[in-house]
Amino acid sequence: MKDRADSLRTYVVAEDPAWLALRQPGKPEVIAAGITLAVALGCLLFLVLFDWNWVRGPIGRAASASTGREVLLNGDLDVRLFSWTPSASVRRLSVSGPAWARGQNTAEVEQLDVAVRLRRLFLGQIEVTSLTVTRPVVHLIVDDQGRRSWDLNPDRPDDGQGARLPVIQSLVINEGRLTLDEQRRGMKLDAMITAREARSPEDGESGFLLDGKGTMNGAPLTLRVTGGPFINIRRDRPYGFTADLAGAGSRLQAKGAITRPFDLGRFNAVLELEGQDLADIYLLTGITTPNTPPYKLSGNLSRNGSLFRFADFGGRVGSSDLSGRLEVNKVGERRRVDADLTSRSLDIDDLAAVLGARPRVTSGGTVATSGKPGKLLPDAPLRTERLRTMDGALTYRAGSVKTNAFDIRQVSLGADLKDGILTLNPVSFAFNRGELNGTARIDANRSTPYSAIDFRLSGYPLESIIPGRDGAPTVTGRALGRAKLEGPGASIHELAANSKGTISLVVPQGRMRSAFAELLGINVGAGVRKLLSGDQSTSDIRCAVAEFTVVGGVATSRTFVIDTDVVLAQGTGTIDLGAETLNLRLDGETKKPRLLRVWAPITVRGPLASPRLGVDASAVATQGGLVGALATLVNPVAALLGFIDPGLAEDADCGALIASAR
Repeated sequence: MKDRADSLRTYVVAEDPAWLALRQPGKPEVIAAGITLAVALGCLLFLVLFDWNWVRGPIGRAASASTGREVLLNGDLDVRLFSWTPSASVRRLSVSGPAWARGQNTAEVEQLDVAVRLRRLFLGQIEVTSLTVTRPVVHLIVDDQGRRSWDLNPDRPDDGQGARLPVIQSLVINEGRLTLDEQRRGMKLDAMITAREARSPEDGESGFLLDGKGTMNGAPLTLRVTGGPFINIRRDRPYGFTADLAGAGSRLQAKGAITRPFDLGRFNAVLELEGQDLADIYLLTGITTPNTPPYKLSGNLSRNGSLFRFADFGGRVGSSDLSGRLEVNKVGERRRVDADLTSRSLDIDDLAAVLGARPRVTSGGTVATSGKPGKLLPDAPLRTERLRTMDGALTYRAGSVKTNAFDIRQVSLGADLKDGILTLNPVSFAFNRGELNGTARIDANRSTPYSAIDFRLSGYPLESIIPGRDGAPTVTGRALGRAKLEGPGASIHELAANSKGTISLVVPQGRMRSAFAELLGINVGAGVRKLLSGDQSTSDIRCAVAEFTVVGGVATSRTFVIDTDVVLAQGTGTIDLGAETLNLRLDGETKKPRLLRVWAPITVRGPLASPRLGVDASAVATQGGLVGALATLVNPVAALLGFIDPGLAEDADCGALIASAR
């Protein structure tokens, strides 16, 4: 191998023409070398003396073709190439906005000075050693269709990864201004931006500052973001920041760090948020949340590309505690929200607010109302346009529930939102005795949402519904029920008012105070006597079945029977779910002979919130007229026959009645 190398070296030295010309150049070689050196010196001199303003037009046209926007270099252009950190300076730079942005430029800069590291350029990387921007003005617009004025490639879907900027070792922004016009959410913001490195206390504070004011649907909006100075920033050294956003009845405060500076898709922060209603968060973040009472929460917020995670958070919503985690991700072109929430102790009125009730916080806790005096069903509309913007899933569990009129002890909820269809499954309430379980489906793709619900009640104690008397329950037993309804409506009240389906309530067996069982058939003699004497004896309830068919929000009785061992009562009537009123009547027949029997039905009328019990006066008058006629035509003794009931009523077929109830 060594011999071959020596032979090749000997040949090159003795025979190679190029080597010989280099060792002993002739006239042609000297001329060629001179021409080459002259060209090189000429190019170098040209670059040194070249006026870069001559190419402002071509550079602007090339940039315009690349971005699809009109890019103009209206001032001097100066480029310094012969340095380890080549630099450029441009004055009066402007970038136009899209055609739909009403002729508003997206960016205008009075002067831009930038220098890059040459060594990194040779490696295919961009590292900005210094960037100074003087009096930049940036106008950001989002129209009603979601188009963004700063998006230079609108045909490419947004992957949600966040901007990745080149490393900037030193950044200075002098007298910057940023405006935002977000037309879909009614947000307007006008902010001043500065970034500086103060050399002395007289120069002021170093660091980054964005300080803006504006409006959100006409209400005040403020934003303040601060950070450290942009000097000697490295990729492996986190960059700290704080942010404070207040508006739409909400306030968000964050303190954290961008884990890899200039990669805005990754950061960690502690987030605190508070406000009057969590639903208002949508206006600030675009994330759909339910209506709630006033809230205050804090936890760890992180971003990893398109995934935002709000983890280990806790706080209060109304009078209830709330903790858990929430994740927001970009899946395809849609946003997805997943949440796992728990409460150690839930105030049931806080949950009612989520379902559309109007919350009011008092010293004793949250009080939820329907929104209209004397009404029970919430009328707050569902924001269907917000449900169509995202997908997601939710689980919620309350380990205990504060004392409430329904004696609810635990709550478990699950929700899934996909392509504008919200499915609630399960909806589960555990009472001290008994439980309510069901599902609901809301189609928010229609102009008026269409909902279907199916709820089943099992084992609920009647004594929790019907108040006791003299320290003893009036009625005991376990109720079973089902409500299966569907219809259009933007609120629970509208759904009920337009619904169709069935409602049923069954009591397979139970017991009733004997006095009230007698009065059920208006057996005045036995009933009043037992009532006035304080009699605590009870009668068996063989069964009670009420089944209603609902059409157009009006429930009409199909079966309405209360069968006790002394009275069989059968009812008719309607329940208007839209007006929330009752119009029912019960005709009782005794199973045993009774002396003072009034042949008149019991009526239940009035609003659902406060129904009135009564007796049909017209029937009483008819019976009174009959008694008077007997006394006149026959004799006073015969008149007593008008008040005597021989008690011929028979037991109802409870098995068939219960089996037929749906």
